Amino acid sequence: MKDAAGAAGGGAETAISPAAAARAALRAREGGPPVAVVAAADGVAAGRRLLVYEAGDVRGTLGEPGLDEAARALAGEVLTTGRPSSRTAAAEAGEVTLYAEAHRRAARLFVVGAGHIAVPLAELGVLLGLDVQVLDDREEFATTDRFPSAATVRRVDFTDPFREVTPGPDDVVVLVTRAHRYDFDCLSRIVRDDPLPRYIGMVGSRRRVRAAYTALLEAGVPRERLATVHAPIGVAIGAETPAEIAVSIAAEITAVLRGVQPGGSLRDAEDVLGRLEKQKSRTAEPQRKRGLNADA
Repeated sequence: MKDAAGAAGGGAETAISPAAAARAALRAREGGPPVAVVAAADGVAAGRRLLVYEAGDVRGTLGEPGLDEAARALAGEVLTTGRPSSRTAAAEAGEVTLYAEAHRRAARLFVVGAGHIAVPLAELGVLLGLDVQVLDDREEFATTDRFPSAATVRRVDFTDPFREVTPGPDDVVVLVTRAHRYDFDCLSRIVRDDPLPRYIGMVGSRRRVRAAYTALLEAGVPRERLATVHAPIGVAIGAETPAEIAVSIAAEITAVLRGVQPGGSLRDAEDVLGRLEKQKSRTAEPQRKRGLNADA
């Protein structure tokens, strides 16, 4: 019998070979269970690997309970953030550097509506590594020649746009159809799903969004579900053209997938010049006092 990693055996003590780790990662990227691969880069555990699945299962060992515990904590971090990470862990015979990467199927970006905003948004989605799915009910718009070759284009009925493929909890749904009623129909359908997609966004003015929310609340959709919807969609960058609006949407999607709150510019957040001036001021103050003392 083989375990979930493809290695012989089924217990946590099974040694995980490089090939078994690669198979687990590939399976996750093809839609299997999300997994973090934690490897010991040096020290007494050099070359050992631990597989930590998002569901909680663990395969392999780094040889010491303390190292395994540190590896599980690091795995939980990278499964949450999606970013590789490393840390130093204490072992009985010195320190060990742990490196972890998370593997899961690429999030799907469902662009519902194939109009002017959809074209640059699909291009950005491909650049961001998302599995782009463009949905529209018009034959002349739902054509592959209008979108990147990596995007999948489907012709659908907006009364049930997700009949062929349903967004999952890691996926992104952007509603940019040509008419408010279609956005409303699609939103009404998606907010009733369980689990909800990772991100739901809808284009529209404050008035249109308010009208949609009012109707959905009256139809019995819980407020907490509507609160997950990003509408009006995007971050506030003064976007006006379709390309600018697509950038605004892509920025908000990236922030949500990375687990951060969209904010202002990095210049303002970091304030490097202001910090530099404060540091110089702190350095200059003791020097000024020493000069005064010398004069006294």
